[in-house]
Amino acid sequence: MRSAILVSFFLALLCPAIPAQQPGPPESPPLSVQQPAPPETEKIEVAPAPSPAGPGAEGFMEPAQVKAILQRLWLAEYRLNDLLSQVRPERWKLGDATRNSFQQTFDALRSQLQALEGWRGQLDARPDSMYLGYMLHASIDALLPRLDAVTRMISTHENTSLGAQFSQAGNQLFDLQQELQPYLVYLLRNQDQVLQATQTNLAACQNELSYAMRGRTERAKPMKNIRPDFKGRRKPKPLEAGKENTAPVGGAAVKKP
Repeated sequence: MRSAILVSFFLALLCPAIPAQQPGPPESPPLSVQQPAPPETEKIEVAPAPSPAGPGAEGFMEPAQVKAILQRLWLAEYRLNDLLSQVRPERWKLGDATRNSFQQTFDALRSQLQALEGWRGQLDARPDSMYLGYMLHASIDALLPRLDAVTRMISTHENTSLGAQFSQAGNQLFDLQQELQPYLVYLLRNQDQVLQATQTNLAACQNELSYAMRGRTERAKPMKNIRPDFKGRRKPKPLEAGKENTAPVGGAAVKKP
């Protein structure tokens, strides 16, 4: 008993007292994980559609001015058709090949005059049409070289006075074409500006939509492989009893046993 007390006494001297564990501050509850805020939608300025240029713009014409030019063009066409009716190529001393070539050019000139009048009438009804204005301009371009060829033949084989009148009619057509050309450039420029603004606004809308939909679409899910069931597949008909199988095998018909 005495020995046990001594051992306890010596252990108390050798081992320092263990301090009592003090209670720590209360643990704070775990913070909730904050979800990242969705990206803000990038705001892209949309370019306003340009309004058609009005009076004062380069090449601008009022409809009444366009119609006045077209009326003068009709008078030039009428004068040219009257001059064509005065040509008598059958009286000329020409070879068959030259006569046939001139006749083809002469007939083509008449056809082009009819086409020119058709485009002129349509543009007179719709003076703001870029397409009709272009076709009228192209018709005069196609007509002038043939008119020049006919004029030279008439000056050589008919008389120089009639040839000079043809030349004057051709110059008048060319002058009217040049007078109308700035207006056609004006129409083309306005259409180009409208197209450019439309393309810019479309690109801006696509970018804005892509930013708005970012992070909101679900991921693609893999699909399970499914064996396709093709409908309408032909199935071999079972042979009736007593009939022979005539399907060729190796080039010879085999009878059903």
